[in-house]
Amino acid sequence: MDAAEVRARFDAEVRANPPAQIGRRTEWFDGVLRHTLSYNFIDWWDFGPDRAFEIAKREAAFYRPLGDLKWKIYSHDAPANLGPALEAAGFAIEGRETFLALDLESPPAWPAPPDGVEVRRIIDSAGVADMTAVNAAAFGEPGNWTVEFLTQRLVDPTLSLWVAYADGRPVTSGRLELCPGTVFAGIYGGGTVPDFRGRGVYRALVAARAEEARRKGYRWLTVDARPTSRPILLRLGFEPISELTAWWLRARR
Repeated sequence: MDAAEVRARFDAEVRANPPAQIGRRTEWFDGVLRHTLSYNFIDWWDFGPDRAFEIAKREAAFYRPLGDLKWKIYSHDAPANLGPALEAAGFAIEGRETFLALDLESPPAWPAPPDGVEVRRIIDSAGVADMTAVNAAAFGEPGNWTVEFLTQRLVDPTLSLWVAYADGRPVTSGRLELCPGTVFAGIYGGGTVPDFRGRGVYRALVAARAEEARRKGYRWLTVDARPTSRPILLRLGFEPISELTAWWLRARR
């Protein structure tokens, strides 16, 4: 894999030109691509070091009334002083991850799901409720989205929701985000309830989403991997593309 080529294409095709999503507003404002409504985040911008502190302060003021804001900085991003500028504006680092990619033209031989495990694509609100319950148990806190909002997004062609069931019990969940018109799809939010970790259910959910992306014609499957999932994903054939840092601005409560 040519990591530099994948990184450059992802920046140009996904970060700088994200697909429209139900419930999300995306708009440029003076050097920053803002995402609001369903999820407040920034991961693309175009300004130099001379404006970093000014813009970080401005975006903090804009987003604070709207709720929490996540600003993702990849290790190849500029300007170099953006991290200090975010810290000065009230942001704090709440996670370091590795951006990985898998070539779907030559995927690995996926292991079979464990006995008694069935991976399903979610199609109704009952399945969405299972997904959000698993997510809350896996990560120790409720997710960013409600059952009502995710149920509305079931008709969104850029998204599919997945749950793995062990003998009928929902134990692992995650999303597949598609970027139409590009070669990229991404997996997000993958998590397993504590008492089912280490049994191969997470791998089965990755495999199901990867096969769905491959079937729909996508070349690269990407993921922001936490330290806990990175070793599993590397063993499945994903390769490092960049490191990333999640800076969070928490709304005043």
